[in-house]
Amino acid sequence: MSSCNHPSLRLDVSPHAAATGFSRPALARRQAATTPSGRVTNKQDVLQNHARLESLFPAPLVLPGDALAVDPGASPPQSLRSWVQDKNRNPVTPQRKTIYVAPTPSFAPELGPAYPLEWQPPAIKLPGVDKGVGRACFDARSVRDYLEAFYHPLPVKMLPGEVRWVPWSEDGGRRRGPKDGRYLGLQIGDGVTRIAVRRCPDEAYRHQLRVGDLLDALADALPRDAYALLLVTEADMYEDDEDEFCCGRAYGGSRVAVVSGARYHPVFDAARGGREHDWPFSHCAEFVGSLCEGDGTGSSSGERGDRSSSKGRKTDGEALLSGSGADAVMEAVVQAGLNLPAPSPLQDRSTPRPDPGAPSSLLWLSRVARTAAHEVGHCFCLEHCSYYACIMQDTSGMSEDLRQPPYLCLVCLAKLERAVLDGVSGSPADDGAAFCIARYEALVRLCARWEHAAPMWAAYRRWLETRIEMLKNP
Repeated sequence: MSSCNHPSLRLDVSPHAAATGFSRPALARRQAATTPSGRVTNKQDVLQNHARLESLFPAPLVLPGDALAVDPGASPPQSLRSWVQDKNRNPVTPQRKTIYVAPTPSFAPELGPAYPLEWQPPAIKLPGVDKGVGRACFDARSVRDYLEAFYHPLPVKMLPGEVRWVPWSEDGGRRRGPKDGRYLGLQIGDGVTRIAVRRCPDEAYRHQLRVGDLLDALADALPRDAYALLLVTEADMYEDDEDEFCCGRAYGGSRVAVVSGARYHPVFDAARGGREHDWPFSHCAEFVGSLCEGDGTGSSSGERGDRSSSKGRKTDGEALLSGSGADAVMEAVVQAGLNLPAPSPLQDRSTPRPDPGAPSSLLWLSRVARTAAHEVGHCFCLEHCSYYACIMQDTSGMSEDLRQPPYLCLVCLAKLERAVLDGVSGSPADDGAAFCIARYEALVRLCARWEHAAPMWAAYRRWLETRIEMLKNP
């Protein structure tokens, strides 16, 4: 649970953004980016409606060290029009519309009973580690459930057949047991692919797997009716020799993606400074100001972290929690995260009480599910986003990753809407509002299952309900 009291929120880019050269597209350009023509509408009411959503869709923070701060040009804005014109885009069709999720691989008995322990974080055994964190785990089937709601109404299925780690030797393929540890075999169905293994450079884990090899294995196993195939694994990954680790990667053109939950494990939260300003608490104005203070772009003392002087005043780019109207939208979201709802008496009677590891497991799941949605988004040819704070943003590290929201911004949602409604037979292609409402309602149902234990699920549900209300009452 967060201990930040959040006297104010920052809905605009941070003061640091100007020093990096990052320039957020203007409101009219953001509105135009959601239209197939790419043109700015002259209808004042449309622009006003777009402006009304600004507190529900805040700007990217662009804090020191963030991806947009380090290289502002690395994620050029991708409008709906440019996405439509992308000749490499994978169309959704009635014959190829299913998203498959490969389950977390099991370990073959030939690897030995102690081998799975070598892939767990050594930090679990450190003194003082919470027992719930030590027992935390996530289920790939829950990731499937989330993707089914996130990419509603596309079908999302578990990949049939066996998925497991098996021994590998260079001279004869599969071998009887661990040898030099340089390679591991990934068996998907009847096929086995060699996966490179290395020692973890920062020793957060003992071993890491090369993500390119994992993606190659998925490409070989892609079902004929698959739009995309995602592998969910708890093993740590790396991309090349210069990398310390990698949490997710997609070969969008090949329609395959992989997500590792290794670095999202709650056991690492204390080492990175806690989870106090993970989403939905990431837009805390005091937090933003404190990170910008050291580079000469910091705010005044009222924005920087002095709560007594920041209450009761409103500075540029900042919305006070005591505000009203559109400015109060994110306040409600934050408060939902701070005040986790308790399970109802009916739920207590009809379902068993969760074990001590359940809150940590659902926290872990919230992170893995968000990244899974991001990587599958690349299979839809959604590029990294710089219009808004968005699930499709690029990230430069774990802290930035966990500050980003779980939702698609207005521009990225317009692309997904177009992809799904153009490709699924029988969809109301002329009614985008109905598509969005149905999708949001599916996500609300998912959040309701897990919101009792993790702030993201509770806050996300409040965000979704606010968006549904706006769509139903424009």
